[in-house]
Amino acid sequence: MTQPRNKSEVIRSRAQMFSRNILRADRFATLYLFQPFQNALIHKETRIPILMYHSISNGNGNSHHPYYQMTTSPEVFAEQMRCLNDNQYSTIGLGDLVKSVNHSTGFERCVVITFDDGFHDFYSHAMPVLSRYGFRATVFLPTGYIGDTRKQFKNRDCLTWGEVRELHRARVTFGSHTVTHPQLCLATREQQEYEIRHSKRCIEDKVGCEVQSFCYPFAFPEQNYAFTHGLRESLKACGYKNGVCTVVGTVRAGQDVYFLKRLPISSWDDQRLFRAKLNGAYDWMHKVQYLTKIAKARFS
Repeated sequence: MTQPRNKSEVIRSRAQMFSRNILRADRFATLYLFQPFQNALIHKETRIPILMYHSISNGNGNSHHPYYQMTTSPEVFAEQMRCLNDNQYSTIGLGDLVKSVNHSTGFERCVVITFDDGFHDFYSHAMPVLSRYGFRATVFLPTGYIGDTRKQFKNRDCLTWGEVRELHRARVTFGSHTVTHPQLCLATREQQEYEIRHSKRCIEDKVGCEVQSFCYPFAFPEQNYAFTHGLRESLKACGYKNGVCTVVGTVRAGQDVYFLKRLPISSWDDQRLFRAKLNGAYDWMHKVQYLTKIAKARFS
């Protein structure tokens, strides 16, 4: 039988819930400022959300603020997938999304589900839920941490190549997340080339599938136009067809298919915020994100 919590634990729990659902500035602005404005628009653009998950596990992932949270509890993840199913969303791959972007044609109520870092908890916690609803997903692998025996990345167990091949047979798509997960804009051109080309080749050799998608690790330096131009050309030269990054937003016609925007999702996303993100009401955060990058680059 569960022991009753003392008064301090109850107060702490209530305070955390209040902070989680009310005091988050991004949540408040999304639900009470930008979502009503968006709902009032007569002509709405077709938007396709790409959801960005990392670890499906309990714990806070050493994050001190919900915006930087990179874990989603299995319970919350199951609720979010049920929300997609109940609202009649279907999942598509990045290739299908790119066709939509290139031809300015939309997929109604479609979503792309992605997972970064190749953690084992995708296999143990996410895949059973995805299979329940027949949802597709793309997993981006940092190949240096994927082995024939279990390796760890960020103190978490990663997938093995055997599990990757099993998931591939279950129609999970795999993309590159480099080899060693570096901040590429700080690497030499030779290092960049190795990280991009070798990771693609490794997955193709180990799994026997073509790798078309690339996922940029860390915060994407979108303000560095020379770097992003060079990276785009390198990705094309290596045979990639599309890619994603950490820039916040939903995908609209005309976006760069190699650096597609995504929506960060975690345990902090309650159902109202989750639905608002799907509908594009969180896209305003990109302006804040971009200005922050500019400021850091200027004053660092």
